[in-house]
Amino acid sequence: MITFKINDQEVSARPGWTVLETAREHDIDIPTLCFHPAVSASGACRLCMVELREGSWSKLVASCIYPVAEGLQVFTETERVRNVRRWVFEMLLAACPASPEIARMAAKHGVTSTRFESHDPEQTCMVCGLCARVCEEVVGLSAIATVDRGVHKRVGAPFAKPTDVCVACGSCVTICPTGAMQSIFDSIRGVPATNLTQLG
Repeated sequence: MITFKINDQEVSARPGWTVLETAREHDIDIPTLCFHPAVSASGACRLCMVELREGSWSKLVASCIYPVAEGLQVFTETERVRNVRRWVFEMLLAACPASPEIARMAAKHGVTSTRFESHDPEQTCMVCGLCARVCEEVVGLSAIATVDRGVHKRVGAPFAKPTDVCVACGSCVTICPTGAMQSIFDSIRGVPATNLTQLG
């Protein structure tokens, strides 16, 4: 086992675990939207940022992709961490103004408005990639991809054309942290899905 500290609390972790996985094992809350234990981590949302310290040296890292190591000193609620978290929530509120889940999480952390401009007032998808990863890594298909770039980047079928690769298993809908896939799903298949057999 690997031993280190989170918020001055000594914790133990198995080799290969990340800081986020260890925190969850010890009931230490670190917010995240793009992480799910069923698929590989990507660090896309950046809500899980924590501060590592060693003497006068420190740095911010995404805890969902940062591997544990003996003697780490991890802090989840420093002023630097809270500032980054507030900034990320503001970016998410601007990117996904129609998402109740993002608004709820942001409010829980004291963020109820954003200084950034929203490009689509109806948007709920944060393009975290969980849907594409569960489709590829768990279902074994590639019916979902991210298309376009920058502020136009979105989730859809590969090459932005409906695909018959999708088997309507509903895994993407189940894993979506904002509920956005419920409305995107039919555009990926090109036809309405009347019976989703969602995976737990």
